[in-house]
Amino acid sequence: MALASCARAENGDSAPAAAATAAPYVVTEVARFDEPWAIAFAPGTSVLFVTEKAGTMKFIDTASGTIGTVSGLPQVAYGGQGGLGDVAFLPGEAGTPLDGRTIYVSWAEAGEGDTRGAAVGRGKLACASPTACTIAGLSVIWRQIPKVTGRGHYSHRLTFSPDGAYLFVASGERQKLTPAQDTSNTLGTIVRLNLDGTPAAGNPLAAQGGVSAEIWSWGHRNILGMDWDAQGRLWEVEHGPAGGDELNLVKPGANYGWPLRSNGDHYNGDPIPDHAPDDGFAQPAASWTPVIAPGDMLIYSGRMFPDLQGHALIPGLGSMALVDVAFDGESAREVTRWRFERRLRSIAEGPDGALWLAEDGKDARLLKLTAR
Repeated sequence: MALASCARAENGDSAPAAAATAAPYVVTEVARFDEPWAIAFAPGTSVLFVTEKAGTMKFIDTASGTIGTVSGLPQVAYGGQGGLGDVAFLPGEAGTPLDGRTIYVSWAEAGEGDTRGAAVGRGKLACASPTACTIAGLSVIWRQIPKVTGRGHYSHRLTFSPDGAYLFVASGERQKLTPAQDTSNTLGTIVRLNLDGTPAAGNPLAAQGGVSAEIWSWGHRNILGMDWDAQGRLWEVEHGPAGGDELNLVKPGANYGWPLRSNGDHYNGDPIPDHAPDDGFAQPAASWTPVIAPGDMLIYSGRMFPDLQGHALIPGLGSMALVDVAFDGESAREVTRWRFERRLRSIAEGPDGALWLAEDGKDARLLKLTAR
């Protein structure tokens, strides 16, 4: 039932939206990839890196259209929602050549006895030609604890703090529910790490030691998007069960309630108490029932679309839409959504402010959105 529930969440109906507005962009297909999961520009460049779920990574120089491959990747536990996950680069290395730049990747890793868990690794890019790079010295710097059975809810999105000093990792609850309320493990959490993967000083549960010292927030379900606003605040978007997708402002030491609170219900129809101001849990800034099934999230900061500056843009899987969300202090509201032909998995902002979207699944298109 857990596997079915996640599949249904990712294919859920779209939530009622504000009146649709005319799309402010023109869409151009640039390339195609198989099961892309994450797209990310190497800061300071026009080079976009694309992870493919089965365990491959490619890159495209968006200025020239040249496509290359990345080797030196880990063996991944491919299947269900598992495989190669996110890719991220240190913002402080924006002025350095790609060759020798630090690269971070996440993936689903097999364990003993048919168990799996998310892992994060760090290495150095070594680029022998414009179409071939390898990750040299890739080593695991963090693992979800514990590894469990199943193939869902890894989350494993990566983001760096605006000052580049810390790595934040989204760690899904792996469809096991109750571990999200148990801070002796890292399932259903966001962890805050030093750049080498060790627990960062000043984390809320540092005094408890062990993996608890990694935790920044908990009570999460399946986080698939994280980004920072202009005030330096971290936001995340996560899948609810049957309803109740959430957009949350992430605060240190906050408990977001899963599975004790949700604005959705279990897939067998069993109710879950809704979030309430007096329940002791952090409240979502916005939620969706029916779900939007978020694939990723970007808080836009570019100049090409001035009306979108500071907005969260959420590509939807089941909703097959790009959802535009505006913030008002610690609350948020959907402004509109723009429909697409296929499920949307990932989003990135180009150096010129153009938006880039990767569709989900086989033979998925990489789309560039530019102003009309």
